Amino acid sequence: MKQDSRQITQTFAAWAIPVSVAVLLLKLLAWWVTGSVALLSDALESVVNVAAALLAFFAVRISGMPPDKKHPFGHKKAEYLSAVVEGTLIVLAALLIIREAVFALPDPHLAGEPFLGIAINVGATCLNGIWAFLLLRVGRRESSPALEASGKHILTDIMTSVGVVVGLLIAMATGWLVLDPIIAILVALNILWEGWKVIRSSVDGLMDASLVDGELTSVRETIEANLGPALEYHDLRGRRSANMIFVEFHLVVDGAMSVAAAHDICDDIEAALNRKFPGSVFVIHLEPDSELKSTRA
Repeated sequence: MKQDSRQITQTFAAWAIPVSVAVLLLKLLAWWVTGSVALLSDALESVVNVAAALLAFFAVRISGMPPDKKHPFGHKKAEYLSAVVEGTLIVLAALLIIREAVFALPDPHLAGEPFLGIAINVGATCLNGIWAFLLLRVGRRESSPALEASGKHILTDIMTSVGVVVGLLIAMATGWLVLDPIIAILVALNILWEGWKVIRSSVDGLMDASLVDGELTSVRETIEANLGPALEYHDLRGRRSANMIFVEFHLVVDGAMSVAAAHDICDDIEAALNRKFPGSVFVIHLEPDSELKSTRA
């Protein structure tokens, strides 16, 4: 990761901590003035947001460290570890929400100033929405799984808040206060699904899942445009680690070609791939024409 990119990622990861704390305090205030179990559940999820922001901050700092003797391929997978933990926390938050809502079903009630609590919650939701948009935009631009996971997590928080506000307004308008815990349960089920998706995508990164079809196609096109006098390539494999990709393939050249000439072809291909995927790692296995295959990778 380039220095400027690393600084941007670390800055956003650092700012996520005070933002998540501010949202948590606002939601706790909203619950305190209303006594709503749904607002309490919303605040419980924000407690997880604070923990997730701390995890993402440390993961981004670790992943930005350069390769060393013990970690020659860098520390990028720290972000995937953070994202897995964050997805687990999302699931935990959903289970806590369901627990509180189920306990409130027999005796649903609202107290204090429900409209004031709703207004405070809406303010916290707007702050969350702005921050989620920024995290997702920067996370995708800088290929940071930790920032993207945080942004997705906050989006689930926003959905929770919207569901809570709608449920409270309907409950107050109809007098059906049981809608308060019911809405909380329904939103929690959606949060469970979002948490599972974050965990699944992060585990794929930890397990060295292959590059997606679009990325492999881009790699193939770059190789084919720079083959020069090489005869073919095959056995193309690739994986992603945060904002880096690792690719290897076999390159077949004329058996009578000099080592220097074959090396020049490899240099041309690597240079083109590096322009397309800066900072990534490419391994090319040279083979003589006796290894020709009928089809390419």
